[in-house]
Amino acid sequence: MHHEELAPLQRPCYGSIVDDERLSAEEMDERRRQNIAYEYLCHLEEAKRWMEVCLEEELPPTTELEEGLRNGVYLAKLAKFFAPNVVSDKKIYDVEQARYKRSGLHFRHTDNTVQWLRAMESIGLPKIFYPETTDVYDRKNIPRMIYCIHALSLYLFKLGLAPQIQDLLGKVDFTEEEISNMRKELEKYGIQMPSFSKIGGILASELSVDEAALHAAVIAINEAIEKGIAEQTIATLRNPNAMLLNVDEEHAQEYQNELFEAKRRKESNARLKVNGTISDEERDVYEELLTQAEIQGNINKINIHIALVQVNEAIDRQDEVALMAGLNRPALSLLEVLPQNSSWYLLQLCDSKEHKMQIAGVPNMLDKSEIQKEVSVANVEAEAHKLKLIAVDNINTAIRNCDPSKTLVALMKPEAQLPVVHSFAAAVYQTELFNLQQQNAVNYLAHDELSIAVEMLSAVVLLNQALENKDILMIKNHLRNPCIGFNNLEEENFQRYADTLLSIKSEASSQGQDYLSWNDIQNCIDMVNMQIQEENERIIAIGHINEAIDQGNPERTLETLLLPTAKLQDVTPVNARHYQDVLHNAKAQKCKESQDESALLWLDEIQKGISDANNNIKEAAILAVGTSMINKSLEKGDSQPILMILQSKFGLRVIPECAETYFRNLSKAKNLKTREDSNESPWIKLVMKNMYDYYYNVETEEGTCVVPEGVVPKTSWLTGEEIQSIVGQVTADYNREQLWLANENLIVQLQARARGFLVRKNYQERKAYLQNQEPSAIKIQAFWKGFKQRKSYVDRLKVLQGNVAAIVKIQSWVKMWLAKRAYRKRLQYFKDHNDEIVKIQAFLRANKAREDYRTLIGAENPPLTVLRKFAYLLDQSDLDFQEELEVTRLREEVVTKIRSNQQLEKDLNLMDIKIGLLVKNRITLQDVVLHNKKLNKKSKSQLEEMVMVDKQGIKGLSKERRKKLEAYQHLFYLLQTNPTYLAKLIFQMPQNKSTKFMDTVIFTLYNYASNQREEYLLLKLFKTALEEEINSKVDQIQDIVTGNPTVIKMVVSFNRGARGQNTLRQLLAPVVKEIMEDKSLIINTSPVDVYKSWVNQLEMQTGEASKLPYDVTTEQALTHTEVVNKLESSIQSLRAVTDKVLTSIFSSLNMMPYGMRYIAKVLKSSLHEKFPDATEDELLKIVGNLLYYRYMNPAIVAPDGFDIIDMTARGQIHPDQRRNLGCVAKVLQHAASNKLFEGESEHLSSMNTYLSQTYQKFRNFFQAASDVPEPEEKFNIDEYSDMVTLSKPVIYISIEEIINTHSLLLEHQDAIATEPNDLLNELLKGLGPVPDVESFLGEGAVDPNDPNRESTLNQLAKTEISLSLTSKYELREGEDQDLKSLMIKTKRLIVDVIRTQPGDTLSEILESPATAQQESEHLKLVEKRAILDSKTPEKMKHNQSIFEDGQLPIEQKKRKIQRNLRTLEQAGLVSSATKYQEIINEIAKDIRNQRRYRHHRKAELVKLQQTLNALNSKTAFYEEQINYYNTYIKTCLDNLTRKNSRRSIKLDGKEEVKGSKRLKQSSLKYTAARLHEKGVILEIEDLQTNQFKNVMFDITPGEEVGDFEIKAKFLGVEMEKVQLHFQDLLQLQYEGVAVMKMFDKAKVNVNLLIFLLNKKFYGK
Repeated sequence: MHHEELAPLQRPCYGSIVDDERLSAEEMDERRRQNIAYEYLCHLEEAKRWMEVCLEEELPPTTELEEGLRNGVYLAKLAKFFAPNVVSDKKIYDVEQARYKRSGLHFRHTDNTVQWLRAMESIGLPKIFYPETTDVYDRKNIPRMIYCIHALSLYLFKLGLAPQIQDLLGKVDFTEEEISNMRKELEKYGIQMPSFSKIGGILASELSVDEAALHAAVIAINEAIEKGIAEQTIATLRNPNAMLLNVDEEHAQEYQNELFEAKRRKESNARLKVNGTISDEERDVYEELLTQAEIQGNINKINIHIALVQVNEAIDRQDEVALMAGLNRPALSLLEVLPQNSSWYLLQLCDSKEHKMQIAGVPNMLDKSEIQKEVSVANVEAEAHKLKLIAVDNINTAIRNCDPSKTLVALMKPEAQLPVVHSFAAAVYQTELFNLQQQNAVNYLAHDELSIAVEMLSAVVLLNQALENKDILMIKNHLRNPCIGFNNLEEENFQRYADTLLSIKSEASSQGQDYLSWNDIQNCIDMVNMQIQEENERIIAIGHINEAIDQGNPERTLETLLLPTAKLQDVTPVNARHYQDVLHNAKAQKCKESQDESALLWLDEIQKGISDANNNIKEAAILAVGTSMINKSLEKGDSQPILMILQSKFGLRVIPECAETYFRNLSKAKNLKTREDSNESPWIKLVMKNMYDYYYNVETEEGTCVVPEGVVPKTSWLTGEEIQSIVGQVTADYNREQLWLANENLIVQLQARARGFLVRKNYQERKAYLQNQEPSAIKIQAFWKGFKQRKSYVDRLKVLQGNVAAIVKIQSWVKMWLAKRAYRKRLQYFKDHNDEIVKIQAFLRANKAREDYRTLIGAENPPLTVLRKFAYLLDQSDLDFQEELEVTRLREEVVTKIRSNQQLEKDLNLMDIKIGLLVKNRITLQDVVLHNKKLNKKSKSQLEEMVMVDKQGIKGLSKERRKKLEAYQHLFYLLQTNPTYLAKLIFQMPQNKSTKFMDTVIFTLYNYASNQREEYLLLKLFKTALEEEINSKVDQIQDIVTGNPTVIKMVVSFNRGARGQNTLRQLLAPVVKEIMEDKSLIINTSPVDVYKSWVNQLEMQTGEASKLPYDVTTEQALTHTEVVNKLESSIQSLRAVTDKVLTSIFSSLNMMPYGMRYIAKVLKSSLHEKFPDATEDELLKIVGNLLYYRYMNPAIVAPDGFDIIDMTARGQIHPDQRRNLGCVAKVLQHAASNKLFEGESEHLSSMNTYLSQTYQKFRNFFQAASDVPEPEEKFNIDEYSDMVTLSKPVIYISIEEIINTHSLLLEHQDAIATEPNDLLNELLKGLGPVPDVESFLGEGAVDPNDPNRESTLNQLAKTEISLSLTSKYELREGEDQDLKSLMIKTKRLIVDVIRTQPGDTLSEILESPATAQQESEHLKLVEKRAILDSKTPEKMKHNQSIFEDGQLPIEQKKRKIQRNLRTLEQAGLVSSATKYQEIINEIAKDIRNQRRYRHHRKAELVKLQQTLNALNSKTAFYEEQINYYNTYIKTCLDNLTRKNSRRSIKLDGKEEVKGSKRLKQSSLKYTAARLHEKGVILEIEDLQTNQFKNVMFDITPGEEVGDFEIKAKFLGVEMEKVQLHFQDLLQLQYEGVAVMKMFDKAKVNVNLLIFLLNKKFYGK
């Protein structure tokens, strides 16, 4: 959209409702609405342009501005502009609007609007202009926000903090479509458009004391401006009643000119708005006159302009004195202008102005914000320079003192502004800087010298560190660092530098040198450069050598080998030919191996070739000499030198004994080669390495590799190879002969071993034969032994047969005597130890039972025989049912009592408000009496409503209602057992709604954690919600402390409620009572209060007025010795009392609620997971903030508010007691957060050591408190818990809470149940739309003709009903759930069977048939269970299928068990291989859980009874308050009857006579126009303002006090009338409602209506 500026006095397109043609009423009304929309668009454009100037960024187009401001980001940025100390970028949520652009509005965007409101409050903008947060976020009243922006702009203009907003009415153009769309939006608001033209007047009235005097002064100023005389204008401006600031007479003419132009502009704009269409009576005087804020703003504008001119001129003149005078002018209100920094200001401002001129190209003035910015920069730079000089002095001192640690500390101070210093190299800095300081002429290093030296040293230190770590990459990076300043660095040599430096560093370390200096490193770099240069030259020489080799010219090759750059060794010129051959052959071989014809010989290969060639020639020369000498000796026939020549020249190992043999064989071989006619030369030829020829002249002893010309080598001489072969053969023959002679013994032994082998072989063959015949040998031996034994036996048998009778008689007598003796002895022993035997038997039985029980409890696989003994523990006795019923009853009573107390507390709070309103407004006693009657009747009506709902409502006996009831039971069971849904729902709602939702529905859903199951589930919800909140909302770890996290607030509120009150009371009550009962204890840590108390005491003792001043500061109070002494005494008392409280807290760790400790554990772990870098101290401080500051601290400060102590309705804590407790809480708060006393609390700094010590104790306490087991372990709850408990979970919830929960789930269904097949979606679909209250109550619950039907329904909506929660998906949740159900049924059947039929294993019992006796026992067991089941309450009965299974005969049960076990085995839950031990283990677990459950139930009974007693005490306290209020109201009624006049009643029952008047019974009559002028009537729908004079309002007081009847007449015809209750007006005022509707058409200002009624009827 494009807006165009119009001519100054041109009318806007919709600016008038008067045209040349006559319009109908409908057309005029349509035109009026269009005109309002146009004017509002102009105001939007004004706000947009003004905000763009302030924020220096572009805002959305005007027609989209409303939507763009809803997220509050631009508003928060505006708040940062005018109140940066209140709002920073960190406090602005979604500052870049990334989340808003991605997913739209989030309720946290409301935080931005709140920041804007707080910022306006901080600068003092009257709250009458403020919009509500919902006006912005929910777009309920955006015009109110724009109205506030206009008021803010005028207020900031008055303060000189922002430019004046433009008046664009009639100066911008909008399309007809844009105006029509805006008109429709305004109609949606359904509100009256704020009067933008009256902002100045309202602002003036809100900020002034004497409105009439201010109004007169402003009128006088406007009149003086109109006259144009500057002297008169300045006189009126200086009028004290005008409340104008910074008016300077010297600038009178400038004020006159500026104010005159401003007034002209305003008059012009007013004419555009009015243009004769509004009557004089309806016009606002300030539509054409300048308001006080506008006058002040223009004065500020002139003052600022003049001051800016002065400052800029001083900058241009380089006048430091004039500059300071300009900067200190009040008009500029510059902050922190310091005289000592004047030169810095001048320099900084000159640079800034010059820079600005360079950018603009023309001279420009610096504005106020730029000057303030440069002044702040100059202050920072001046202070930094000062600190820098001090730091440099300290560094030089430390260097001189030769203390490396102090030098390091001085160098690392940020004030020194030095490069980075590394603490591990303190000695390096000390040594190098000391040397540098000694070289300086003045023995002092300036900052520049230090900076360069430290920068270089730090770089060298880092390089040394990299060398120690052998980090090649870091070494290269540090060498490249320009700060280190190395010379002659070559990029391609960096790897070489690094390698060389590493070797040098290693060598230096081995010699005890830990550090390479800069010079060492530079020398290394130079050395590497030189080496590389030499290598390059050598490479060139190697290229020449390879070229010469390829040319095949030995002379050229020799020449290149002798090049100095090649640095080859042992090159002999005479061997040039052989060098050429060897090197050429080596190169050819390398080309062949690498298959590269262009391959070159490298330096080491060339050097090797030279060495090989030299060795070849040397060896060949020696061999040639030896060959010559041998042949000459053979020719001479001299054998003597043969051995010596062979050893020295040929290097052969020869044997002296074979000397003659050598000579003989060599001679023989030579004779075979000698020819008499041969013409041989003196040259012999040798072949080196089987490749190269060598020629040797035997006469001249000259050798060469070059073939001599015309020479035929000798062939008659033996060659070296022939000589070596002959000598070797002789030596080998001799050695072989000697070997046989030396090993003669060994040969003999070898022969002996061979013979032994043959003998052993024959022996083994004989032995094998005997072993094969072993059975035959044994048989022979057995025959012989049997014969001998039979003969002996026959002889003995003959003897015994001859004496049979005697033998029998002897045996019988002996046996009888022995048996009798043993029996009598044993019997006597038993008689003597009868008692001991009984004890032993009892011990054995008990020990056996204990052993069996330990086996059941601790064994991994308890045997079936043990399990059978304890199976009876699974039965439910009458005592179990009685205890379960008692628990259920107490739980219901506790929950009902909690809700009743909460409602009673709300009603009592409302009664407090009503009595306060009564005292404040001197009327409405009857309304207080009425509320009191409602309070007394509430319990009876609630009981009747409960009965009515049970009979007629959702619990009625119809199928449809029963189905609806079950659906809600299934829904709340799912919500209760799955915390994810509620956790998501909490954070989908705004915080105010989520808190109320938690306080009502959620705590109700979990029965206020009245048993372990509900407490376990509630803790799971808290855990899930807290983790969600930390992950989504907490950006910094301190947000948990500085913010107000929803979940933390709920946890603390819950644990301080009915469930946690007893704990807090036990924890703190004894020590708090001790503190309160100590009448001598007076702790006052405020020096000013101590001082005033001391002065008062002096005056009371002397009876004379003290000469000391009464109002003093803290510093002045501490100058008096008496004050200091009293303060020290208070501190000592405070420390002693604090120690008592600490002892009580630390010794009561186990008394702290498990829920608080578990949430502390979750908080710590969640924060550690999100902020892994957070220290343990930071995490424990957050835990301490939860456990102490949020949970315990409020109870210490206000023990009466948290039921820590018992208080009567009239009782209250004495101020001294309250102060004592507050001082203790303050010290504990500081200790828990490790915060010392500083600043304003400096006088308590003597306790800082105590605080630090206490913090360590708190730290250990918080660490121990957050170390608790998981809820599953603590409460022993698992997936089967709900299936084995006797009773179903029951909640008590009101109809209103059910409806609210249902509607919230439907509203946020997409967010909390994202998957289409989610169980929640299925349940909500089955429930359908949200029902109304009547559908819950049933037909006829409320009379449809009842005039108070709405209020009755609202009251009935609070009726509570009980829901027995069950899971809809117990048997339909898939195969896993079916198997769980089958497992439970099978376990029950097995228990029935094993109790009547014994056996070692389950398989054995199932496979063996039961006897008749076992059948009979089983039948008795079934009958007993049937009788018990008939007595069981309906809520505790098992389902029908389990009951039917229990009635089966034992054989059918066994068959069913077998079928079930096969199914479970297929699912992998049991195994026949283990004899179904898995299911036996499950039954053992059930027995153990049953025992634990009984113990828990007994403990829960005690806890519930304690909680109920505490709740009854609280109820008694509330009833005592109600009795007190009854007495008070009765006193008021008695006074009213006795005096028979309407007077104000004080709380003590005394009347207030002064100022009271009789109520005027006559009615009042006002036109709507008159009430509109007074501000009472804001708007009447469908009626234009100029028609208000035709509407008459008649206000008549009623019979009852505070009742009024208001009639409305139009043109004398009575239209409507309404009954108005003054009490309702006061309630609206108390709730902050500014506007109410009357007759459903008229919008009325509540505050002004109350003022009118008080003034006219009550004389107030």
